[in-house]
Amino acid sequence: MNLLFSNDRRGEYPQSWYAETAEPLPPYPVLKGTVQADVCVVGGGYTGLSAALHLAETGLDVVLVEAHRVGFGASGRNGGQLGSGQRQDQFTLEKMVGPEEARLLWDLGEDAKALVRDLIARHDIDCALKPGVAWAATSADSADWMHRYAAHMGDQYGYQIKAMDKDAFHAICPSPAYCGGMLDMGAAHLHPLKLALGLARAADGAGARIFERSAVHHIKEGARVTVQTEAGRVEADHLILATGGYLGGLDTNVAARVMPINNFIVATEPLGDAADKVLARDVAVADDLFVVNYFRLSEDRRLLFGGGESYGYKFPKDIRATVRKPLSRIFPHLADAPLTHAWGGTLAITMKRLPHLARLGPNVLSASGYSGHGVGNAVQAGRLLAEAVRGQSEGFDTFARLPTPVFPGGGALRSPLLMLAMTWFSLRDRLGI
Repeated sequence: MNLLFSNDRRGEYPQSWYAETAEPLPPYPVLKGTVQADVCVVGGGYTGLSAALHLAETGLDVVLVEAHRVGFGASGRNGGQLGSGQRQDQFTLEKMVGPEEARLLWDLGEDAKALVRDLIARHDIDCALKPGVAWAATSADSADWMHRYAAHMGDQYGYQIKAMDKDAFHAICPSPAYCGGMLDMGAAHLHPLKLALGLARAADGAGARIFERSAVHHIKEGARVTVQTEAGRVEADHLILATGGYLGGLDTNVAARVMPINNFIVATEPLGDAADKVLARDVAVADDLFVVNYFRLSEDRRLLFGGGESYGYKFPKDIRATVRKPLSRIFPHLADAPLTHAWGGTLAITMKRLPHLARLGPNVLSASGYSGHGVGNAVQAGRLLAEAVRGQSEGFDTFARLPTPVFPGGGALRSPLLMLAMTWFSLRDRLGI
């Protein structure tokens, strides 16, 4: 079974609020016959589009192939949070890689946010970019940790995060589930599909050749790489794999280290003035649970709420019911609220919840595994891949040095073993352990 086609119609965006509210691009052509290029990029999400844009801007001949439509995957379906730093907090990174390397990763995270903002401004991408992401604590111990973390970031990194007690947090998000938290106004939120489509327009305008509905089923490495699709092939000097959770069997080395999981989002009907009972400020929120709940208000004041995960190929039959469970715990007064949209998406995680950037061969590069932090990481990874192709690899190498262990069982057993682990952590969330 292929995740590319397990839950979606070929060449169509999911029935999400994002797809309904984004102006679609005219379809790009299907790849047919043999095409020559300096660089072939596989995958039309943030990573691939950013890589194609940055490469094309330097004058290289770039071909990007996408199995469905640009922005079809996680890039066009996610929670829209442009977070600070990396997926792991700085306390964890300092223990994992040491203070010096942790500082490099923090600076790269700040660069990623700046890059996204710069691309949005430079290419006039209308994606409702707004400041503010709050971290929500579900226990007093967690709130205390967040307060210590906010102080640490100010003292050691010169970065201001506002610590909030229970009353201060409820003034922003009046959910009975939360005991406090912190507010990062240097982070942001946006319409993710509009960002992806804007990057595609920019890459196209810079001269990259984009082909849609052109799934890759075989890659032959060599002095020149051959990328075979259903109706054509690309012969190129360099190959970039930017497939995220949709890698499939294209590279077993990456597949052993990067795991696809499914996550789900619903949209309520417009809440009008009642939206203030959900969020009194227009910021995004993510909580501290292992299976994270994340949410924000849409431009028309719907609640966009993400929660719940699955680890097989198929999405649950009733996504609304899956997400309504955590939604009802966080906002009991919305337990019976009409849900106008419900959709799932496949993202990629690593064991350490840090990106996996790797050289797979002399002329083959890969980036994926952003673990839910991909709005900034993926756009930045695209630029780092483009720089590495051109021999400038400092940023790429910083990520490539990160430990990315193989999942237990490698590619064969990772799904059932991860499912057992995730089920245990999900149970701990529900029991408050």
